Amino acid sequence: MLKVAFSPSYVLSLPLNHRFPMSKYEVLPAQLLHEGTLTHDNFFNPQPIKEKWILRTHDEAYWLKLKTLSLTPKEVRRTGFPLTHELIQREITIMNGTLQAVDFAVQYGVAMNIAGGTHHAFTNKGEGFCLLNDIAIAANYALDQKLANKVLIIDLDVHQGNGTAQIFRHDDRVFTFSMHGANNYPMVKEHSDLDIGLPDFTDDKFYLKTLATNLDNIMEKFYPDLIFFQSGVDVLATDKLGKLSLTQEGCKTRDRIVLELAHKNKIPLVANMGGGYSTDFKDIINAHANTYRLAQQIFF
Repeated sequence: MLKVAFSPSYVLSLPLNHRFPMSKYEVLPAQLLHEGTLTHDNFFNPQPIKEKWILRTHDEAYWLKLKTLSLTPKEVRRTGFPLTHELIQREITIMNGTLQAVDFAVQYGVAMNIAGGTHHAFTNKGEGFCLLNDIAIAANYALDQKLANKVLIIDLDVHQGNGTAQIFRHDDRVFTFSMHGANNYPMVKEHSDLDIGLPDFTDDKFYLKTLATNLDNIMEKFYPDLIFFQSGVDVLATDKLGKLSLTQEGCKTRDRIVLELAHKNKIPLVANMGGGYSTDFKDIINAHANTYRLAQQIFF
């Protein structure tokens, strides 16, 4: 069974002026239920994460500033959100959604988080709408609990996973692969184990060939027993921030390549939704929904 983390608090805890960009977190599960891709049994509602798992990845001083709302005004501006207790509750709930998805992925082959993919959070700072790094927290959980010995992070959001790269830069058990827009945020990149910076207006053909070739090379050199997939859909040509030129079908094929890789090799996979900012809201929802539709088709 495909298990998917979702909690209405992802949206309802946010200030009113920040709810519209986040509304896909409500609309996407409703769409998946409406079309029959998922049922209510597929969803689980995570509780806030235990503090020990936050501190396994993030600096104690930084976490203390977060939970006591003590970030400086500059640090708050860097995150992009007004800092509130409700926001922190939302964040630590998202973190546990991805952590719990690891257990479900080991059990069923794949699990997903309607939110998550907060790859711009570093050990000691947040930025780019990311306060804590759910992928890094969940990867460390999997390693510590002996659920995996080698973890591959496939980050296909249009923005480089700079926080994730920084967190794991000295950990050879985790391979960080980020394929992103070369001329997009963050302008100063961190060093992943493999970074592919794509030129503006990259199309389906070049993107998909580049992805497939590099995944084959990674699998030859680093054979993981757990995969995290940051499946942002801001790679679409319709995206206001992306600068790439993928079609809906190209984005869907991208997801198919990653999901089939995991399924074929019997490697548990955890997927997080990541970014998506197309002008037409339907484009965002359809592209994200394709990831869930494919997971059902391929794994179940």
